[in-house]
Amino acid sequence: MQVRSFFKRGGVRSYDAPLHSLTLAMLVALLVVGQDALAAPPGLSLAEAQQRALARSRQLPAQDAAVAAAREMAVAAGQRPDPVLKAGVDNLPVSGPDRYHIGSDFMTMRRIGVMQELTRADKRHLRAAQYERAADKAAAQKTLVTANIERDTALAWLDLYYVSRMASVAQDEVSQAALELQAAEGAYRGGKGGQADVFAARSAIAAAQDRASEAARRVKSAQTMLARWVGADTDIALTAAPDIDHVRLDPATLDTALAHHPEVTVLDRQEDIARTDVLLARANRKADWSVEVAFQQRGQPYSNMVSVGVSVPLQWDRKNRQDRELAAKLALADQAKDEREEMLRAHVAETRVMLDEWQNGRDRLARYGDSLVPLASSRSAAVLAAYRGGKATLADTLAARRNELDVKLQALQLEADTAKLWAQLNFLYPTDMAMLPPVPQEGKQ
Repeated sequence: MQVRSFFKRGGVRSYDAPLHSLTLAMLVALLVVGQDALAAPPGLSLAEAQQRALARSRQLPAQDAAVAAAREMAVAAGQRPDPVLKAGVDNLPVSGPDRYHIGSDFMTMRRIGVMQELTRADKRHLRAAQYERAADKAAAQKTLVTANIERDTALAWLDLYYVSRMASVAQDEVSQAALELQAAEGAYRGGKGGQADVFAARSAIAAAQDRASEAARRVKSAQTMLARWVGADTDIALTAAPDIDHVRLDPATLDTALAHHPEVTVLDRQEDIARTDVLLARANRKADWSVEVAFQQRGQPYSNMVSVGVSVPLQWDRKNRQDRELAAKLALADQAKDEREEMLRAHVAETRVMLDEWQNGRDRLARYGDSLVPLASSRSAAVLAAYRGGKATLADTLAARRNELDVKLQALQLEADTAKLWAQLNFLYPTDMAMLPPVPQEGKQ
């Protein structure tokens, strides 16, 4: 029976039921699709996750505050010391008829004066330079913090991405094990299988459910760790994985590139601070003078006076004070230089090891994709076909399925480990720093 409906078209009723039904169905379909598109949250890419993490970080504003504080102190340190106001009473009698009387004795004076330390300009410039170098170090530490945030966010994102894929594989195994249990029970009821096959299938489904439960726990933990950086809900949908076949490092120029690694740069700035301390200690071997001017008021019968004085610190034991201070600063400068060189060597060695492991992981992934996974799947399909034809046992089928699952999970775990190595290599520097172009890899276009 055809359902008829009507609608107004230009004020005239129309009873074109088939056309109207088709139009209505299309509108409903578009509304459903539109609602699904609105309901489905957009996927979170790796780059977007890193941007969120940087925007949420409180470490970066803390480093900005450290830079601002050092810059302010640099201005203050470059100024002369504040003058010192002095006031007092000189030669006040404490006995006799004029005791405690100001102005009765010709030697009694009320005094007010100002003293100014004349710090040399080179010292003031070096003191300001100390804080400027501290500001440079804080800025370098901000760059290091930025790189660490991007790297740790990438590791958390990749961990969630791959454990989610592993959980999907484990869930597929549960579904497959349930079908095999139904087949075993049906064969047993039909007299074509034994009860042992049923128990084996039940054991297989229990093991698959246990693996799926563990995978779900890992997904939950990975979601929590990623939410620590991006501040989103725990049910974060991710986009496709990034290309892990290229990094921004050239093994041929690794020593030169890592000389500008943020962590090495921090030690460079620390060495600059130490060298400035050496210059300041050398400047401190020359004492700063102080000048004092005082006005002295006496009693009415007597004239007022003005005093002018100069104070000079006497460096009697320079070899055990100023010279030893200079020697200490020189030793600290050498320490900073040696620590910087040692860290650079360690970074170069660790990075070369990671590059080798990353390259080996890519080679192994190609082997898994080209042969191991397809062979395991083909073997599982062949054994299943043999079981359906009565030429293989259920135990053989379950063993082949377990082997296929293990190979797939091994491939995913290897890919996850390789991707994490890629993240550690690719985010040694912040993404906004200029780096060398990607290195073309053999076998990749």
